[in-house]
Amino acid sequence: MTAEGQDNTDEGDPAPADERSYFAEQPRPLDGGIKPPAQHYHGHRDRLRQRFRDNASGLADYELLELLLFRLLPRRDTKPIAKALLQRFGTLSEVLGAPPHLLAETDGIGESAALDLKVVAALGQRSLKGAIRERQLLGSWQSVIDYCRAAMAFETREQFRILFLDKKNVLIADEVQQTGTVDHTPVYPREVMRRALELSATALILVHNHPSGDPTPSRADIEMTRTIIETAKPLGITVHDHVIVGRNGHASLKGLQLI
Repeated sequence: MTAEGQDNTDEGDPAPADERSYFAEQPRPLDGGIKPPAQHYHGHRDRLRQRFRDNASGLADYELLELLLFRLLPRRDTKPIAKALLQRFGTLSEVLGAPPHLLAETDGIGESAALDLKVVAALGQRSLKGAIRERQLLGSWQSVIDYCRAAMAFETREQFRILFLDKKNVLIADEVQQTGTVDHTPVYPREVMRRALELSATALILVHNHPSGDPTPSRADIEMTRTIIETAKPLGITVHDHVIVGRNGHASLKGLQLI
């Protein structure tokens, strides 16, 4: 090629073999409606879908995440992306619980795919919440724990949540009362009681999360719970438990005989 952009080869001469192979290997652009060539992972997607149909419980976490990413990233090889997400965040639950801006930092996951992952997480939480609606919660305790962990265990800031119950211990309302910092949430017992009276609640289950992952109750957690219990007694309101959730499990102050 000369400085003016003219080709020095004869007009009828074919390009050298190495040039022909170089240009043949370049992917076609996706602009203008040109259909891209078939990718190597298409057959893998079909096989993985069939394995899911045959035995969903037999798939590894990264494979389930791959299946989800098939829909979110139709033109990408999703296996390395799924593995990168799990390597960064640790578990499938932590991937779905991660904030969108951190998900979007993973190579292959943009803002749109990050938002879609949070939609899936919200659907899971809503499903678990449905399992405790219209039920006597003290008889569905594992469902309560599953819902609270899905809703709060992977939050990056502390939240203080209250489950308000009627006289049959059926859920009236589930509300986040306060959101704090990474290691502290201000709780005001009078505000808790005011809201309980507004809802005509006769019992409460207190819940908060530890972003550190360790659900072990602190001295401040115990003292705050006892203060709420003492404030509730004259009003005829019972505090059944205070549950602390984290990535590493949960702790019940009642179960630990701390209240």
